[in-house]
Amino acid sequence: MRAIVGLWTWRHNPLRRTSDRIEGWAGLSTLLLLLVLVPVAGVQAASHTRAALLRTVAEQRHDRVRVSATVLGPERGSRFDTDPETGAGRVGEVRVRAVWTGPDGVRRTGVANAPLTAPRTGDGFPVWTDARGRLMPRPLDVASAEAHAFLAGVGAGTAAVVLLEGGRRVLMWRLRRARLVAWEREWRRTGPDWGRAGTGS
Repeated sequence: MRAIVGLWTWRHNPLRRTSDRIEGWAGLSTLLLLLVLVPVAGVQAASHTRAALLRTVAEQRHDRVRVSATVLGPERGSRFDTDPETGAGRVGEVRVRAVWTGPDGVRRTGVANAPLTAPRTGDGFPVWTDARGRLMPRPLDVASAEAHAFLAGVGAGTAAVVLLEGGRRVLMWRLRRARLVAWEREWRRTGPDWGRAGTGS
């Protein structure tokens, strides 16, 4: 912002340097790109991500079937915690041995994740399978797809800001380096005569 103000202040100043003009225009260009490119990048990323995820939602809903499973016992090598005081505080899922019948009518057994705080033998819970009855993860839902799309848009917008500001800072660094080199060159030329009477005559 200071570079933009400087561009306006110095626009008619005879002492302005080429680097001053470049710095001012770089700041103005960066600001305009931030106002235009960042929203566009965010919206485009969110839109494309949303479309792709909604296709995934539709495919998974078509390919996966929700069936009922029954707890047979704890996963091999573990045991149930049936204490309601400890079980009630758990969140998430518990791995258990279970039995279920797939869409093909075949009865299967295996280890499944049960959304139960204190599972007991005989408890029922839902699982998702493919057409052959094989266990599958829960299908993605629309709300999760929308949330992921929003985060993708935010990420794209943030990346655009970082790239633009990073490019501007690199340019400013190179301009400052060029100024220092020019000042050093000028000082080597005029420094030895600094303060002498008649210098420059």
